[in-house]
Amino acid sequence: MERLGPWLARLTWLALPLVAGPALGDALDGASRPVQLVASIGLWVGWAGVLVATLVPATVTLTVLRIAAPAAVAAAVAATIAGGPSGADVAALVGTLLAALATVAPFTVEAFVDGSSYGEERRLPLRVPGVLALGPIPVVWALVVAGIVTGPLLLAARQWVAGAVALVVGALAAWWGVRVLHTLARRWVVFVPAGLVVHDPLALVEPVLLRRGVVTALGPAPADTRALDLTRGALGLALEVRLAEPVPLLVLRGRGRSETVTTGAMLITPSRPGALLTEARDRRLA
Repeated sequence: MERLGPWLARLTWLALPLVAGPALGDALDGASRPVQLVASIGLWVGWAGVLVATLVPATVTLTVLRIAAPAAVAAAVAATIAGGPSGADVAALVGTLLAALATVAPFTVEAFVDGSSYGEERRLPLRVPGVLALGPIPVVWALVVAGIVTGPLLLAARQWVAGAVALVVGALAAWWGVRVLHTLARRWVVFVPAGLVVHDPLALVEPVLLRRGVVTALGPAPADTRALDLTRGALGLALEVRLAEPVPLLVLRGRGRSETVTTGAMLITPSRPGALLTEARDRRLA
């Protein structure tokens, strides 16, 4: 599966017009001609844009996929509700769910995060904090999607005042939401020739370089560890990085608040702990 990298996401998204197109077309049958036209153009432009994004692995395109793939599932669900369950609706639901699962798969995320690396770097993503994944992230995602689609559809339905307001407010909401969601794609551990860098804008004010000679151990954290927790409550196996000497970190403690913490050990939660430990061993980091 690791060798597939982003290819599973590319292939499942490429197949969406075939598996989801009929159901979405049926759902639009009862709409006015302008709404049909705007919705169809939007769907095709969105599909083509995301397909191009799958071909350019980077953190920016990862954010695009993370927004678009669940939106495709939501569109398939809406089509099923609007037209009643049918074979086309089932195909659309299955196809969009597969595309969404391929997008969030750890090896896909890793390929896109590492696509932004330079030279001998290798970037490995950190898991999304559990508290955010269960609440705020879906809300922000819904604001982004609603901000993008509501205004044009209202204008197509000749709701001029509501459409104009929705277009302006939606653009602002989408701009803000995309910036928030993109922060999640910028959380990683990067191996460099000098050592290991922890880059996490949710936990640290600035990235921290842990030099090769300073890192003494890297492995699964014991249950009774007292290491500085940088996981932000992410679900999954936490790894403990032990240092030969304490290092100062500028840690975020809340909105607009930070403090300097000196620590000799810290906790991180990579998406694939085994891949990170293998990379550290191959580089003889610890």
